[in-house]
Amino acid sequence: MKKDKLNLLKEECIKISTEPTVFGEGNVDAKIILVGEAPGAKEVELNKPFVGAAGKNLDEFLDILKLNREDLYITNVVKIRPYKVNGKTGRKSNRPPNKEEIEKYEKYLFNEIQIIQPKIIVTLGNVPLKTLLKDKKVTIGQHHGKPIDEGEYFIFPLYHPASIIYRRELKEVYIEDLYKLKDFKMNLKA
Repeated sequence: MKKDKLNLLKEECIKISTEPTVFGEGNVDAKIILVGEAPGAKEVELNKPFVGAAGKNLDEFLDILKLNREDLYITNVVKIRPYKVNGKTGRKSNRPPNKEEIEKYEKYLFNEIQIIQPKIIVTLGNVPLKTLLKDKKVTIGQHHGKPIDEGEYFIFPLYHPASIIYRRELKEVYIEDLYKLKDFKMNLKA
């Protein structure tokens, strides 16, 4: 039933763009959903969320939490790769999604959440946190590692796994937050 609903949602989502779409995937009965901002080049190439450089950091994260990808549902706010083209080389590079892209795709994220009905939504970075809280002023720096009770589920904000690629000093904070998430998850079961 959930798989059928997600497949219909995916088909609908694919129709709204001329760009390749990377829809969420994973365990439809997952108690935890991971939400990133948008796919990158590797994700588009393999048509899977979080398989590029940030995906390697995500795999470390799952290791710490003693979770497998099969235990989770993984998705993004925006389902296409936002990119810019270098005028000199013609090469594409990732960029943050803009307001229009977020508004175009956020309903699909909320529908995915409604179908899966998780207990915890782990937001990876500012874009998913702002989108889920419907607050453009909130920042990951204010809320990382602190659960937010949304009634139907808890939001657990983390820095995006790619952030530790560019800011090595965040790795220690990120690891601490992962252990907080692990404890929170365990206490939630109790």
